[in-house]
Amino acid sequence: MNTKYSVIVPVLSLFMMTAGYCQQSPVTSIGNVTAVKIEGQKVSITTSNANAEITVYTPSVIRVRMDKKALSPDFSYAVVGKPITVKADIKQTDTEIDIITDSLKAVIQKQPFSIAYYTPDGQVINEDDKGLSTSWVNESVTDYKKLQPDEHFIGLGEKTGNLDRTGSGYTNWNSDVYGYSITQDPLYSSIPFYIGIHHGLNYGIFLDNTYQTDFNFGASTNRFSSFGARGGEMNYYFIYHKRLADIITSYTYLTGRMPLPPMWSLGYQQNRYSYYPEAEVMRIAHTLREKHIPADGITLDIHYMDKYQLFTWNKNRFPDPAGMNAELNKLGFKTTVIVDPGIKIAPGAPAYESGLKNDVYIKYPDGQPYVGAVWPGWCNFNDFTSQKGRDWWHNQVKFFAESGVSGIWNDMNEIATWGSKMPDNVLFDYDGHQTSHLQAHNIYGMQMARSSYEGALMQFKERPFILTRSGFAGLQRYTAIWTGDNRAEEDHMLQGVRLMNSLGLSGVSFTGMDIGGFTGNPTTSLYARWMELGAFIPYYRNHTAFNSKAAEPWTFGEDVLDITRNYISLRYQLLPYIYSGFYESTQNGLPVMRSLAIDYTFDPKVLWADYQNQYEFGNGIMVAPFESTKEYGKIYFPEGTWYDLYNGSQESGNQEKIVSLSLNKLPVYVKGGSIIPMQSLVQSTAELPVDTLFVHVYNGTKANHFVYYEDDGKSFAYQKGDFYKRLIAFDPANHTIVFNAAEGNYKTHFKHIKLILHGFDQANIIQTGNDQLKLQSGNFQFLGAAAGGDPQGSAYPTESCAVKYVTIDNVATSIQVSYK
Repeated sequence: MNTKYSVIVPVLSLFMMTAGYCQQSPVTSIGNVTAVKIEGQKVSITTSNANAEITVYTPSVIRVRMDKKALSPDFSYAVVGKPITVKADIKQTDTEIDIITDSLKAVIQKQPFSIAYYTPDGQVINEDDKGLSTSWVNESVTDYKKLQPDEHFIGLGEKTGNLDRTGSGYTNWNSDVYGYSITQDPLYSSIPFYIGIHHGLNYGIFLDNTYQTDFNFGASTNRFSSFGARGGEMNYYFIYHKRLADIITSYTYLTGRMPLPPMWSLGYQQNRYSYYPEAEVMRIAHTLREKHIPADGITLDIHYMDKYQLFTWNKNRFPDPAGMNAELNKLGFKTTVIVDPGIKIAPGAPAYESGLKNDVYIKYPDGQPYVGAVWPGWCNFNDFTSQKGRDWWHNQVKFFAESGVSGIWNDMNEIATWGSKMPDNVLFDYDGHQTSHLQAHNIYGMQMARSSYEGALMQFKERPFILTRSGFAGLQRYTAIWTGDNRAEEDHMLQGVRLMNSLGLSGVSFTGMDIGGFTGNPTTSLYARWMELGAFIPYYRNHTAFNSKAAEPWTFGEDVLDITRNYISLRYQLLPYIYSGFYESTQNGLPVMRSLAIDYTFDPKVLWADYQNQYEFGNGIMVAPFESTKEYGKIYFPEGTWYDLYNGSQESGNQEKIVSLSLNKLPVYVKGGSIIPMQSLVQSTAELPVDTLFVHVYNGTKANHFVYYEDDGKSFAYQKGDFYKRLIAFDPANHTIVFNAAEGNYKTHFKHIKLILHGFDQANIIQTGNDQLKLQSGNFQFLGAAAGGDPQGSAYPTESCAVKYVTIDNVATSIQVSYK
């Protein structure tokens, strides 16, 4: 043995250990609890490597904050709900801290720090992996949760893939993804909120962090699910309720709920990239009217601008924008225009010079404005994370108000630039918490939409419509969202359904996708199917790309024109039902377009790939989309009785069934017990329907109710009580249908109610007050005969439902209808 080296090696090893080279780990765990302070509903904790704060936010919501350094002053763009005072029992022992509310129990282990959540009767809802808990790698922080047996995950906003996220991982980093694939991730917006389901329990977790966030729902691991961020705090809200719907309600208590949209925005919208000049816009508007295709909106893409410069009109194409929009208004159309965040560097241009003067552009650390290339060329970008930048934008919106515009479409706000790679060192104000692009990136699009909404509130005379491509949790407070530059392909149509269902699970109700596909050209059958489907999504917009084939309803032949006109017309007849659904969203956050997982959470089949595209439209209608190429489709009917919308045939629940498919008919069913208010057909929402409200009631075994809501559809008078609202209740046990007394000061247009009963075969007489009325028998047709213009007859037979009906006066006092 070489004695020289035998002495040196142990000494060197000892030195390295002393210096920490062998002891130091690249991962910093949160460590053991070393100090605890309990103040009311909040527990402040010091651990060996971090600081934590656990707060009871509501009886069903617990907030957890953790950081390696002292916690920063609280600030969030997403959360607007405040903690409420609740009964919370907080106590500690040498080994744990217990937090108990009426709804759940949280147990914090001290060595090492970990959290577990339990039901009041002791069932495990969710728990940290005790060996991993929370840890940091450099500035990235991750929380590891023990993966429960047979646990499933849904939500996370605009994410591709299956409805059930189990076995997959996702990243939140808002991206410009033109023509994205149906498995691509990330997309345009970030909503770091998901729902876990297992053993008859469901819970929600919202990670309030605007850095890049990453989620693992058991991807290549059977040990944990995890969520984390590339910087900032570990700051999450844990939500528990027995019903999944209540989890969404609590989440939207935190992040806010949508305002009532203008009624016209719920009508059909005609768009392409791009309609110009003015004569072309007017041709489209007149053709829609001449062909009796109901419509309310025309959208202008970037070619309305002068050389793509924001806050300009191309005077050659649009010499009199205000005059054109006034003419469109007379025809019952509202105009929406696109806006991008990039302000062209053009000395002398009013918007550019105003931005310089007001010092609103985002900058590098040396004070030079960030410059990126987009449609107009080299651009500067307003800092929407500063009050100064938002105020500047509010003033610019006056340009659109003076032009007679009614809607603002926020695009390219990821921020998207050619190359789409903004440097990390660009600085943002972040409302006084100056930060880099790394933290501001994901919030930028939402803050742009916020600025457009606030500006429109100041400048427009009526409720504005705001649309965005990019956003973050809480975007629903300001804007609708659509799913970006999709493709004219069958699987993209179905993927769009899942994207919108997932957005609905994540608190966003006003959603849409480009009907027909943005890139490429749809086949005739795909276009027809997509237009049918569009009648049952919240934002109904036809949109296609530049240099693609025309995609207006009349461009695919008379058969398709009749089919699409039938479904657009049905959409307008359903507006009382749809508008009431949007009102519900403003009250409890539940979406208009609903994954079956909301109402049938613990029925495992609703998460199966075979049935994951099925959804409810409102709380009574179920839609089953299929590719237009399919001749047969497999549908799952959840618990209850289901009526075929078109012919009234009944299907029992808890069964799978193969049905034949026809191009002229999208499979749509109505749940037994449902109440569906409808109106007569109008060509736009500017036109009054007849004075009879048609209230369809479907017989069922369970009691149900529907909140009918009405106002003027355009002003803010409803905020001062100028609305009409009444509860309509169906009670099969007592054979009654009750219209509660109307609330609010608004006088309804509907003087009569035509009660249309489906499945009430044994009923012949109704009693209302002292009046006994005989039910009439008849048929109700939801769709006109497709291809009705063909003198040789239609290839598609007309279908109708056998019904019983009676007409009564629509008095404001309570109306009780007994049937026998």
